[in-house]
Parts: sequence; C-alpha cells; structure tokens
Amino acid sequence: MREKVEKALGKVRPMLEADGGNVELVEVTADGVVKLKLKGSCSCCPMSSMTLKAGIERIIKQEVPEVKEVIAI
Repeated sequence: MREKVEKALGKVRPMLEADGGNVELVEVTADGVVKLKLKGSCSCCPMSSMTLKAGIERIIKQEVPEVKEVIAI
C-alpha cells in the first residue's frame, strides 16, 4: 500500500512545490492510517490543515481506497 500512497502523493507534490512546500510520507499503518510530514512553507502555513484534509487526504483516498485517514505528524 505504501507504493500506491507514494504514487498518489506524486500527483499532489507539484501543487505543494509551487507554493514552496512539500510532503514526506512517514508511515502507512496496517489499519490504513497514512502519516505525513508537511515540509517547507507547508509546515507553518495556517491553511495546512485544510490542505491536508481537503486536498491531500481526498486525493490519496481516491487513489488508494484502503486508506482510512491521513494525519500530519
């Protein structure tokens, strides 16, 4: 499942990089929780929680239906 999540993140990264940010996949748990670390300008952006849930999580769940939740650590 980790490879599928990485592939989905590949679709998100260009948008994050355009704003000076990025995302790092830290862990994919057996129960379908994806743990990400927001980097660059995304790590301190006041909109990062919206980006995580409305953007990144939505795309990952579309690409990898086994994912239950995406969280930032």
